[in-house]
Amino acid sequence: MQCIYQTRVMNSGKMVAVLLVERMIILFKDNAPEELADYCILHNENQLSDIIQEQDVLVIGDTEYKIRYVGEEVQRNLENLGHITLRFDGSTEGLGGSIYLEDKAVPQIHIGDRIAIYRK
Repeated sequence: MQCIYQTRVMNSGKMVAVLLVERMIILFKDNAPEELADYCILHNENQLSDIIQEQDVLVIGDTEYKIRYVGEEVQRNLENLGHITLRFDGSTEGLGGSIYLEDKAVPQIHIGDRIAIYRK
């Protein structure tokens, strides 16, 4: 498998649990604006080596999720800001800054967890 993207969780905002109930996770590099940081999973790496595509696989910790849809702003936002929204509802279309993943349970995120995207 080819690794397309990887990062490591450095911090979790105090409002992240609210978004988990909504089946979404917001990723932002550790320079997130203060007014957004409480809602984000913050990371300090941002290693992106290729264009993220449908059918790639996102891995959080030990759990894999097939990517169902990649919004048109994902690549640019991830490259420039380390910022995207992960949505776990199986949608095959949606908002530009989001990656939509297969409809599976939303993982608990822990500091130190690795988040990666692979192409099989």
